[in-house]
Amino acid sequence: MSGKTLVITGGSRGIGHATASRFADAGYGIVNLSRSPAALPGVIDIAADFADPAWAEAVAAPLCAAITESESICLIHNSALQVPGDTAEIDIDGLRRSLEINVVAPAALNRVVLPLMRPGSSILYVGSTLSQRATRGMAAYATSKHAVAGLMRSTAQDLAGTGIHTACICPGFTNTEMLQSYGGEALSHLASLVTQKRLIAPEEIAELLFHAARNPVVNGSMIQADLGFIEP
Repeated sequence: MSGKTLVITGGSRGIGHATASRFADAGYGIVNLSRSPAALPGVIDIAADFADPAWAEAVAAPLCAAITESESICLIHNSALQVPGDTAEIDIDGLRRSLEINVVAPAALNRVVLPLMRPGSSILYVGSTLSQRATRGMAAYATSKHAVAGLMRSTAQDLAGTGIHTACICPGFTNTEMLQSYGGEALSHLASLVTQKRLIAPEEIAELLFHAARNPVVNGSMIQADLGFIEP
């Protein structure tokens, strides 16, 4: 690909799919890494299971071939695993999988893509409101998303002077397939917890990611995108 390229993980649904569509509309070439294809015209889909320790070696050659001529690259770490459970009964295997997919995979993908990134490129992390706080029954997920925040802040420091910027976008309750699985009553309750009394549309997070990709002033920022939680 020449010109501007988006490399995104988990671009087949939810926030990832909305983001791939938004960047495609702006003329970016799109490379999606996920277990299933993004089903968007012109997208290069590369199959990747981030729970498999061998994924990075498997995708490196086709990914680098797809992006090597890019003028600039926006790398968005969107894929995530959410394993519920509180601290006293935490699923240890689930915690390991959460860290592997939510933290280790982005770090590994950075190593593959960074050598091909030119000034004007960006690395964006999709965190969560639980990147900066915690709630009951989500110990593994909150732990992994706090680690994502640390990885983003390290990215900002380590890439100083390269012309590559980074940020962590932290969505609140977003109307994705994962959230919809909780059912209508639960969704209504979640909507009642924010000042706007509704769920976030995936397209709203996609627009914020697009804005962050084009604005180096956000470098190192944690950007809350939650419609305003109502304080207890």
